[in-house]
Amino acid sequence: MSTARSLALLAALAAGSAGAQDLTAYRTLAQSLEAAAQVRPSSAERALAELDRAEAAYARLAPTLQNKQLLGGLRGTLDGARGALARTPAEVQAQVLLARGLMRKALYDQTLTRLAHTPPDPSPENSAAQVKLLAHEFGLTGAPAAALLNDAQAGHLERVAWRLQRAAAQKVASALQATPAERSTGAYVNLARGASWFTVVQDAGARELKVAQFEDALKQLTAGDIPALTASLKTLRQGTAALNQSLATPPAVARKAEKPAATAQMPAPSPATAPSPAKTATPTAPVQSQAPVAAPTSGGVDAAYTALGRALTAAGHGDPETARGELVRVSAALAALPATLRNAAGYDTFVRDLAAAQERRGLRPGDVQALIAELGGLERGVTGEGRSTVDALSAGVARTFSGGLRAVVFLLLALLGLVPLYLLNLAFGGRNPYWRAITAALALLLLPVFLEGVFGFLGWVGDLSGVAFLRAAPSLTLWQGVYGLPLRALFTALAIALAAYGFRGLCVQFGLLGRNSPAKMAPQPSLDWDEEPT
Repeated sequence: MSTARSLALLAALAAGSAGAQDLTAYRTLAQSLEAAAQVRPSSAERALAELDRAEAAYARLAPTLQNKQLLGGLRGTLDGARGALARTPAEVQAQVLLARGLMRKALYDQTLTRLAHTPPDPSPENSAAQVKLLAHEFGLTGAPAAALLNDAQAGHLERVAWRLQRAAAQKVASALQATPAERSTGAYVNLARGASWFTVVQDAGARELKVAQFEDALKQLTAGDIPALTASLKTLRQGTAALNQSLATPPAVARKAEKPAATAQMPAPSPATAPSPAKTATPTAPVQSQAPVAAPTSGGVDAAYTALGRALTAAGHGDPETARGELVRVSAALAALPATLRNAAGYDTFVRDLAAAQERRGLRPGDVQALIAELGGLERGVTGEGRSTVDALSAGVARTFSGGLRAVVFLLLALLGLVPLYLLNLAFGGRNPYWRAITAALALLLLPVFLEGVFGFLGWVGDLSGVAFLRAAPSLTLWQGVYGLPLRALFTALAIALAAYGFRGLCVQFGLLGRNSPAKMAPQPSLDWDEEPT
């Protein structure tokens, strides 16, 4: 299909030479393309008009783009967007996303090359404007945008590249997390969005990810090959998590010879000759002696706990997609952990459990709590404190008894819980109020299991199918949040009261308590279980 062919062009991008782009034409082209994607569902004519504006902007932008191969790819993608007008709105949106990815790549390449040029920049105002536009294009605002501009002005281009690559890698992860393994418009658009953002970071040490993998996933999605798509999405998510982890630590600022280091950050035709920011960011012995490295070290633990806390909140509110996205952020934060933690016993197990939780369907708060406990156990182990046996058991249970297994087991228990209620009613009927009270007490005791079985199973099915209101079903169980604790206490108290009332009535009925105590009780004919004394 045309989108897959356009995506194949992203793999062939090469570095451009220094030069300033026509930023006004760039902005007009970006606005026209996005407007075309937005209006296509309601009006193909308006979308065509916006694409005509994009063509005019492209004609002004093209002479300022030095990378002719990239220019040809952008030209082909624009043609593909125009041809997609006759098909579905999603096809137009996908073509626009790929075109935007190529535009960001061109702006990224030429801006860094221009800043890294050895001769003084003849137009620093234009360079600053390009950096500001880069910040806008990559979604950096406020303090992150200011930090990007400061690094550019200070000549720390390795940091400029790192900040942009990290922002793009996070957007790739977010797009992939929002892509369900199904043949749907949403999955198609999100997968194309992830491919467009991967354009920028394909040279940033993404050894486990290739553009061809996105192309294959798009082909599998359009063909309806769900098993292959599921496997491809899993591979893409794992590769993206590794990429985010490699970009978690900022590169050290060189004390001298900053210009050659910045030039090395530029993408080159051969990945082997272009060191990525992730390699520069790897702490060496001299760098570890510098004071600024302490901040990322402590920040890694803080960032991991922050993301775990957000994942716990999302899981408690029946939003497993957001929870899994936050767990991806935890993976990215692991690269900034202290070496003592990464080398501690149990760290590899924690990483495996974290990766498994990112792929788990029916993610529950207990799964995230077990990860928090594991990370806390690693910290205690480093300081010489003993690890909690309860935390170790919790991690083992979360590892083995979760997801689909938990959902199916509790559904079976809920169904089996109906059996004793049925047999109790069958054996003693409903005429005796004492037996009715005992039956009600048993039902109240089993109510939490019923709710967990039904709504927990619906939540797991909703997470598998992507149905939002089903995903939120576990919030209705009494074991999902703290709010269920007083309800369980109330139901237990009612069950105890009803059971006490029922059994006391039976004891009175058969002369074990009250006026018919054994000491005063005379021989009398036996009573039926279902009768009251006269």
